[in-house]
Amino acid sequence: MRALIQRVKRGGVKTAGTQRAIGAGFVVLLGVGEGDTEADADLLAEKTANLRIFSNADGKFDHSLLDVKGEALVISQFTLYGDASKGRRPDFTAAAKPAQAARLYEHFATALAAKGAPVKTGVFAADMEVEIINDGPVTIWLDSRQR
Repeated sequence: MRALIQRVKRGGVKTAGTQRAIGAGFVVLLGVGEGDTEADADLLAEKTANLRIFSNADGKFDHSLLDVKGEALVISQFTLYGDASKGRRPDFTAAAKPAQAARLYEHFATALAAKGAPVKTGVFAADMEVEIINDGPVTIWLDSRQR
């Protein structure tokens, strides 16, 4: 499972039928890979909630999403598994099948919320318009297979 975490001043997502927004916190672009499990989702939820990438009074990364009482917006992003090493069209065969990906995407969002972070989500497999107002910018890549 892969997560691209962006520290934001605010973020939002729009689909044909919904609109959701958060204030300061994280926009998490989450990709589920073939073979990922609930343990991968739990691991990344723990890492995400406690990742210390908010600055303290001295400007050093020292505070987590939970410390600053930030919000999280979790967006499904199968393209994080795109392999463009050959040719010009990415290959997405390493991404999980939709049913498995949807289940683990929801599991990740629920696990992150259980850590104490307010979580909003996009709509799985929908075309979405995502607004990300970066803070920093600070962007961190997490992969559950790189332990």
